[in-house]
Amino acid sequence: MIAQTANSTANEFPQINPDVCIVNYDTNPGKLGLHQDKDESESILTKGLPFISISIGDTAEFLFGNTRDKDQATKINLKSGDVLILGGESRLLFHGVSHVKTNTAPSWLKEETGIRPGRLNLTFRQY
Repeated sequence: MIAQTANSTANEFPQINPDVCIVNYDTNPGKLGLHQDKDESESILTKGLPFISISIGDTAEFLFGNTRDKDQATKINLKSGDVLILGGESRLLFHGVSHVKTNTAPSWLKEETGIRPGRLNLTFRQY
């Protein structure tokens, strides 16, 4: 499975056996407010087991930080094919998407799949 392969390359995080995949499709502006992913059991959170996020399609400006304050958050671009893993000490960082950048998906992806404008995000977790 792609999530387990990604997890195994990140040696600093414990391995997970994901049993849930959350699928989000964001279009422009595609906002997702700063939040923490903490719906899993207390045991999962205490161990710092990671969640694995895979971006497909248009680029998203991703925010993360120690508070819900978007002005203090670090901003990075998540491009198509990028994998983000938050685990260990980073597991409970606040994170979100400020916007999706239109027409930034790779041309080959659009041509071969007919993907619509926007960002498909797959988040794998173990519950």
